Amino acid sequence: MNTSHAKSPSAVLWDFGGVILSSPFEAFNRYEAEADLPKDFIRSLNARNPDTNAWAKMERSEVSLEGFVALFEEEALRHGHRVDGWRILQALSGDIRPQMVEALRRCKAAFRVACITNNMKSGEGPGMSRSPEKATAVADIMTLFEHVVESSKLGLRKPDPLIYRHACDLLDVSPESCIYLDDLGINLKPARAMGMRTIKVGDPDLAIAELEAMVGIPLRG
Repeated sequence: MNTSHAKSPSAVLWDFGGVILSSPFEAFNRYEAEADLPKDFIRSLNARNPDTNAWAKMERSEVSLEGFVALFEEEALRHGHRVDGWRILQALSGDIRPQMVEALRRCKAAFRVACITNNMKSGEGPGMSRSPEKATAVADIMTLFEHVVESSKLGLRKPDPLIYRHACDLLDVSPESCIYLDDLGINLKPARAMGMRTIKVGDPDLAIAELEAMVGIPLRG
């Protein structure tokens, strides 16, 4: 991974869940522990047939929430375990990471910023388990981005290279002039292949430090 900031970026592109919000995988693991499921079973299901499974169809708005629940529970049963699909959906609402929001604000003051997110239709899924206060806070964060590229509206989802290209076209920037943050390596790979510098977000503070090194400006208060 290139961490040089010799070349200042034109734009910083952000994933949302797992970057601005805490990772849903943490909530999945808590549910797995409660339901006596193998650790990372849900994540492994989502990685099987990643272009055609229930998760992919939901994020491209090809199935309703009820359709997703039925398909996901069926997939789980085929692999030996019973799951509650509605609980999986409710686990998607992560916690806001204030240090990431501050980094986004500071990047916005110096560079173009956009979000590329695999999501469900507005008002569905994660919104079911958010309090009104949290939903308002998330909506406020979304206004910081110049553009929010949503899989559910485009009918494209990461890691399809077309969704990254769409974000670049909206901002009128080249991929080579962009930095992209995501918590999933599979989503970073095509961005990197297009010429973007990438950051895999695990520990948010480490990711912010890495981003600081790339952009050459302070991102922490």
